[in-house]
Amino acid sequence: MISVQRWSGREAALLREAMRMTLRDFADYLGVSDRAVSKWVAGGSALIPRQESQAILDTALERCSDEVRARFAEALGQRSSPRSALAPIVVDSHKFIPVYIGEDRARHLRGSMTETPGAWLERSSAEIQRPDGACTLHVFACGVAVFHLVQSREPSSLTDLALWRYRTYAADLPWARGALADALDVPVAQAPNPEYVLSMYWLVSSPWRDDQLETATRLLSTPSVLVNRTSAIPQPLDTSVEDTLLDHGFEHPDLVSFGIRGVSTGYAGWSGVAYTAQDAERSLTLDELVTCELNVQALWAFCRQIQQLVEDGQDPATSEGYGWRFLRAAYSRLTTARAQETAQHVLMREAVVNTSGLADRMRAARDALRDTVG
Repeated sequence: MISVQRWSGREAALLREAMRMTLRDFADYLGVSDRAVSKWVAGGSALIPRQESQAILDTALERCSDEVRARFAEALGQRSSPRSALAPIVVDSHKFIPVYIGEDRARHLRGSMTETPGAWLERSSAEIQRPDGACTLHVFACGVAVFHLVQSREPSSLTDLALWRYRTYAADLPWARGALADALDVPVAQAPNPEYVLSMYWLVSSPWRDDQLETATRLLSTPSVLVNRTSAIPQPLDTSVEDTLLDHGFEHPDLVSFGIRGVSTGYAGWSGVAYTAQDAERSLTLDELVTCELNVQALWAFCRQIQQLVEDGQDPATSEGYGWRFLRAAYSRLTTARAQETAQHVLMREAVVNTSGLADRMRAARDALRDTVG
């Protein structure tokens, strides 16, 4: 009889699929909240449910019919037994799509959302329906909305993943605008238009070790070197390019490491962030990475709005709570180490902030707002 030694969000999602239940029906069957199941699914292999939830999932599996257990076993086999003796590439893709919507619209949306307790950058969130992944819309009180889309991938290669990344970006941006229009109850043409998608990869499983793992994580953060983007539709480079880079190493001047040898491998760059935990007890958690990116992307979009107004020849204006003092405080929060933070957490924030160019943008936006008020 099949059993699971330790349930993660990935196994929970596979069991739900094997039982052919909707997320809501699965939550009702287990006796847990819809939100709990959504978090499991979104967290993938990196999220380990609590001990009591482990027992609930064990019981649910025991009660399954032979047919359901067979489907579950087959799904586990597809994910854990690669075609070769090497471990498969399993990646949880986290896409962040920020857009400035204004304080009034943010206030309106947050009224029907769940507020995030303890967040120093005030925000609320709600689940958004997405057939190919789990999506949460975070709305910040300063006037920014950030879509957080989680999609699990098992690419045949890093080049395959890079292609998927660039090709889906073309569809993700208009989708986000449409979802925002629905949330705001306005025509799509009147909805704010997101400018970009920022990717973060949590590497769950891979065939690489040591130096190759370092190189692979760098390539995850800089996918452009594996793809020809000169054509209308991005095309893959010859597979020998990826093999050569993995064998001989790859460096990029804009990449910043925030991993610790023997504990984790992590890189941040302008194109994205990639991380793999080698020692789960001492590594950063997925929540820490996601929270950092949410805050950075929200502030980036906020500062971008101020920059756009300046470039258009207008005086940037915000409410009293989100003027230059707000940016000064946010800058301090992002750049100053806290007493109880781990060294990895500090390194992560520094790497993400520096490679995003956010620090310079915040200083410029702060000065622009200060000049406006005299």
